Amino acid sequence: MTTPAKNAARTGTKAIAPALGVPAAPPLPDDVEALLRRLRLPHIRRHAPEVVATAKAQRWEPVEVLRALLGEEAIGRERSALATRRAAAGFPTGKTFQAWAPEASSIPAPTQQALRTLEWVARRENLVVCGPSGTGKTFLLEALGQQAVETGLKVAWFTLEDLGVLLRRHRADDTVTKAIARVLRADLVVVDDIGLLPVAQGRRRGPLPARRRRI
Repeated sequence: MTTPAKNAARTGTKAIAPALGVPAAPPLPDDVEALLRRLRLPHIRRHAPEVVATAKAQRWEPVEVLRALLGEEAIGRERSALATRRAAAGFPTGKTFQAWAPEASSIPAPTQQALRTLEWVARRENLVVCGPSGTGKTFLLEALGQQAVETGLKVAWFTLEDLGVLLRRHRADDTVTKAIARVLRADLVVVDDIGLLPVAQGRRRGPLPARRRRI
């Protein structure tokens, strides 16, 4: 959970740090609570009692109260949007560059750094990562995908087997084109395990058009 001090640093507001032993802030009036629900401002609703109490005790200017409340709403929405994008991507393990060891990879350090800028995604370039099993290919791909999600991009993760299942499922009712169109709404499409397993003849039809950035 983001602390008030961290939120204050990001939004330029005063930190809200209730002292130990101080009673909890009184709840908002029912009509204010109802208005915040109608306006769909859940993060302001959650933090407003504490902000209002702190502002009163520290004699904040009205604009400081507004800034603090809007800052909490903005940070909360960003956090929720990130969680939604991450869940929609369908990553297999949740690995990120925090656990990545650049020196253990056979990929040259300058190449790793260039990939992490994600500039190749903006240029709509494809990336192919190949090598023996157990050399960190999937780890690298997922870390790149996670970084893309954190920058606000939409990512879709598939194995080749997943794509085969997707095509078979939608071929029955002739909705393959629509299914592929939904996949291509992502800014970055990752297809893992290409060449690891043989693909049945019926699954080779309907390849992804090269319209989006793919790994």
